[in-house]
This record gives sequence, C-alpha cells and structure tokens, in this order.
Amino acid sequence: MAKIKLYTLALIRNDGNILLGMKKRGFGVGRWNGFGGKVHSDETILEAAKRELLEESGLTVNEFQEAGILKFEFLGEPEIMEVHVFTTNKYEGTPTESEEMQPKWFPISEVPFNDMWPDDILWFPFLLKGQKFSGYFKFKGHSEILDYTLEPACSD
Repeated sequence: MAKIKLYTLALIRNDGNILLGMKKRGFGVGRWNGFGGKVHSDETILEAAKRELLEESGLTVNEFQEAGILKFEFLGEPEIMEVHVFTTNKYEGTPTESEEMQPKWFPISEVPFNDMWPDDILWFPFLLKGQKFSGYFKFKGHSEILDYTLEPACSD
C-alpha cells in the first residue's frame, strides 16, 4: 500500500476573479496554481493551508471552506499525494510575490488552464459552482493523466 502524504491547496476568490500563483521553483514550476504545500506533523490540515497561503502570497485567512479532496498518484513514486482543497473570499492583505510564487488575479472566465496542471480543468467547475468534490488522478510524468475518477462529494 502506498504511503499517503498530506498537502493543502488554497484558492482565493474575489468578485468574479480567482487568485493564482505562478510557481517559481520546485514541484510544478512554471505553472499557475493555487497556494499550498505539505502539512507538517505538528499542524492540522487547516493550519497548514493558512500557513502556506501566508508564506506564498502574503494573505491572511481566518475562514476557509473545504472544497474537495484530490489524490494524486505519479507512476514510479512511492507516495500518494492527498490534497485538501480550500477556498474563501474573505482574506486580509494584498497578494505579494514570494520566493516561491508570483500571485495574479484572473477573471473566472480567463483561468489559464493551458498553463496549469492538466487535472485542474476537470475539477475547477466543481470549485467554481461551490460543489464539494473528490477525485483521484494517476499521472505519467507531470503532464499525462493515465486514469482518473472525479465526483461530487456527499454534503455533510
């Protein structure tokens, strides 16, 4: 059984826009993405989401809505990435470039899917209409989806 590694992904929305960051280094470099990263052993998933957002964009968030959970398997990698996706339109601060990310607001109608992870175009519609979702994506390399499942999550 593959080991599960927890990650967060935060997407900030504001008046028909969504904040994305251009990844400047590391995993996913050169792609627009939400803000997030690894959950440390001494923090909750929510604490990690807030910390990563602050580190990468300079924004402070007190209230997040859970949007979904996505699992990613990369052929040849021993770990499954379990990504907890959060969204909010309540934040403090101004998006500021960090060593890792260059933030930019995009109109919802102009999300740059061609310069994002290939799975984003599949689950973003759930996020944008406020429908919780869960999914699993199996990748070959970082650009080819071999298999996936994606469905609305049951409401609590």
